[in-house]
Amino acid sequence: MSSGDDVPMTTRDLLRVIADYAAVVAANRTYLIELDAAIGDADHGENLDRGMKAAVDRLAETEPGTPADVLQSVATALISKVGGAAGPLYGTAFLRAATAVKGRDELGAADVAGALRAGLGGVVARGKAEVGDKTMVDAWDPAVQAAERVVAAGGSTREALAAAADAAEEGMRGTIPLVARKGRASYLGERSAGHQDPGATSSALLFRVFADVADHSS
Repeated sequence: MSSGDDVPMTTRDLLRVIADYAAVVAANRTYLIELDAAIGDADHGENLDRGMKAAVDRLAETEPGTPADVLQSVATALISKVGGAAGPLYGTAFLRAATAVKGRDELGAADVAGALRAGLGGVVARGKAEVGDKTMVDAWDPAVQAAERVVAAGGSTREALAAAADAAEEGMRGTIPLVARKGRASYLGERSAGHQDPGATSSALLFRVFADVADHSS
């Protein structure tokens, strides 16, 4: 599919993404807690579940009119309602993404890639992590690069997000052998190896939801 055949993401699509991701997080809450219990403080699943429920509630109250409005509302809910690392990291990602697409009524492939790049920048700025540190950056960075490659080749929004989801899942699995260099997991040193990072896992789930919604809207 060429970019000329692109089906952009609308405000309605983004609302669907957030609702579906909230449901996915709720369904995987215990799994994320178990992953975090192995190398962290066991609160990632609980905190993110609470944050996404708050985001869904806020969207119902605010009735956002643009994609940026959706992302902004989610950011505000996560930053204000979630403790631990999940709220500030995801909140900053959504906030930066909202700024990147401000003024657009719908998001084409280049807009989506730009929003993801901005979101990654927010995660890196907030968490001071880089690829290989065994954090959510290990899912986000390859996902963003994959989306940008598709856009550079003239691909569609659906294709960019599908590539991003695949790359995020590969990055997530790639955290298993890593020794953590950031966050609470870093206190374990070599013992952190052999465990999948919970932040990378929840990030891969998010990218898959984006891809699924884009696929169904195309």
